[in-house]
Amino acid sequence: MPDTAQLLVRPALPPGTPGLVTRVTAADAGWELLGMEVRRLADGDTWEHETGDCEAALVVLGGRCAVRSSRGSWPTIGRRPHVFAGLPYALYLPRRTAFTLRAVGAVEVAHAWAPTDAAHLARLITPAETEIEIRGGNNATRQITNIIPPGFDCDRLVCVEVYTPGGNWSSYPPHKHDVHRTDAAGRVVEADLEEFYYYKFDRPTGFAVQRIYTTDGSLDVTVTARTDDIVLVPEGYHPVSAAYGYTCYYLNFLAGSAQSLANSEDVAHAWVKGTWTARDPRVPVVTMEMESEAGGSR
Repeated sequence: MPDTAQLLVRPALPPGTPGLVTRVTAADAGWELLGMEVRRLADGDTWEHETGDCEAALVVLGGRCAVRSSRGSWPTIGRRPHVFAGLPYALYLPRRTAFTLRAVGAVEVAHAWAPTDAAHLARLITPAETEIEIRGGNNATRQITNIIPPGFDCDRLVCVEVYTPGGNWSSYPPHKHDVHRTDAAGRVVEADLEEFYYYKFDRPTGFAVQRIYTTDGSLDVTVTARTDDIVLVPEGYHPVSAAYGYTCYYLNFLAGSAQSLANSEDVAHAWVKGTWTARDPRVPVVTMEMESEAGGSR
C-alpha cells in the first residue's frame, strides 16, 4: 500500500527561487501516463523542450512568457501575477512539437504531459475562454476553473484549477475515478484517471489536509499539503479540507482511459448534498473582472 512518502512530493526549491521547482514523471508516480513539473524563470531566461510522443499543457501560474514553437508562436501569454489574482492562460501543444519559452519578467509555469498517438492542433487558452463553475454548498463550496475540460480537442489531458475558501471542503463528497465503466449506451460513467494535485495558498503558512482512500481499506493515507506540494492520486477517493484562514488553490492534471472527468461518489457520504442550503459568498475567488482590472485579456 502506498504511504505518505510515496503520495506527497515536496518542492525542490523555496518560493520565488528560479529553476525546476518540482517534477514527477509517470515512472516516479508508479503509473502509466501522466507527468508534471513546475518551472520558474527569471526575466529573459529561456526553456527549450520537445514534446516527443506526448501531448502537453503549459499553465501560466504567474507572470508572462512568450512561446515560439514548430506549431506557431505566441508573443504574450499570461497576465496575473499569481494564482490568486486572476484567471489562467494556458497553451496546449500536440506531440512532436519543439518549443522555446522565454520569460517576459519573472514567470512560473506548470507543465503536464501524457503519451498519445493522435495528432491535434496547438491552442492558446485565454481567461475569456475558461469556464468558472461553483460547486457544492455551505462549507463545501468551491470554485472550479476549467482550462482543458472534457471535450477539448486533445487526446487524454484534462486540466482544472480549484479554489477552496479557508475552512471549506473540496472534492466533496469524496469521489473516485479508478475504473473504466460505461453504461448501456456506451457512455463513460467512470474513467480510470491518474491525477496530480498541485497546491498553493494565499499565505505562506497555509495548508490543507487530503485523504486518499479505497472502500476496502487497501489504501488509506492522509497527507498535509503546503505551497508547491504535489499530491498523487493513483486510485480511490480523495477529499480535501482547507485550513481555516487560508484560501487553498490546487491545479489538477489528469489523464487516463478517456478524456473525461466521469467519476463515482462514495455512497457513504453522498447524502451530505441534501443538507446544502446556500453557497459560500466567498466564491468565486478569482473572476474575469480581476483580469479586466489588470488590463484585460489578449
